[in-house]
Amino acid sequence: MAKIRLAMIGCGGNSSGHARRMNANPDVQIVGACDVNTDIANGYIDRNVPDLSPRPSAFDNISEMLKETTPDAVLISTPHTLHFEHGMQALEAGCHVLMEKPMVTSSKDAYTLAEKVEETGLVLTIGYNTPCSPNFYYTREVVRNGELGKLELVIGYITQGWKGGTTGTWRQDPKLSGGGQAYDSGAHLLNSLCWTVESKVAEVYAYTDNHDRDVDINSSMNVKFENGVLAAMAVSGNCPSPGGTHMALVFENGRIEIDGWGGGWIRVWKGGEALDPPPITDDMSAGTPDDNFIDTILGRAEPRTSPMNGIIQSELMDLIYESAETGVPARPQR
Repeated sequence: MAKIRLAMIGCGGNSSGHARRMNANPDVQIVGACDVNTDIANGYIDRNVPDLSPRPSAFDNISEMLKETTPDAVLISTPHTLHFEHGMQALEAGCHVLMEKPMVTSSKDAYTLAEKVEETGLVLTIGYNTPCSPNFYYTREVVRNGELGKLELVIGYITQGWKGGTTGTWRQDPKLSGGGQAYDSGAHLLNSLCWTVESKVAEVYAYTDNHDRDVDINSSMNVKFENGVLAAMAVSGNCPSPGGTHMALVFENGRIEIDGWGGGWIRVWKGGEALDPPPITDDMSAGTPDDNFIDTILGRAEPRTSPMNGIIQSELMDLIYESAETGVPARPQR
């Protein structure tokens, strides 16, 4: 079987891990890398796939790369507000897309991108960690099958020294980031919430604190989903302690506590009894988002993420920022 020809759009630090993982996948051949200039792209190739033969070509123009390398798929890891444009370019060129989080920074763009995916029949997945983890797969199945009764409430937080760590970078430029910590590392926690609850958002009441920066550093939000689930989430970007996270899902007859950032740990109670260990099996894992993307293209797996995940989170983010700005609850205008 021919390898999947993969092109990399965006050659920053986050993309490097993707390049190394994809290069280690026997079903993938990286054929090109593109950034704002070819020196950046060549440096990226030298650092991450120095021995790859044939050597991927370096580009400073996405259209030229798509035309000259004819990839089957692309991996997009560019500043958040560029995701929509780059994703549409790739889909129009006939490429499957793995999009780093967040998918886009506008719910209007999210719907447009989803329509393009539907029109082309191509695969688009999002680079969130937790949907591929066995612990979150198990958690969502519990929500779906009602093993612990109805899910009623979700509580969660994420902390990181994001303010200092991203000073002077595009992540604190709203024209490129679309928002602050809630749209960056906080997106992992908020997607874990949306992915597990599987419902569109009905209402949000949120506060943000920019700490004299151009984007949000801390945020606190109360969310009501259309299916009745309530959530209280907090995103911290000014905490010097090592990055931490916690989510608790409260059911009629039990509770699940879980690592909301990466899905690395889980604790489960059924009624008053702890399930130790919970019934989680290896086949619940989809590997990494890179693995799941390639396996989906090859028909070996179902995608763990989809444009609908991007739509729900984009609507949530729009409402968070609207409520924080207006000081009143925000509801979607569909």
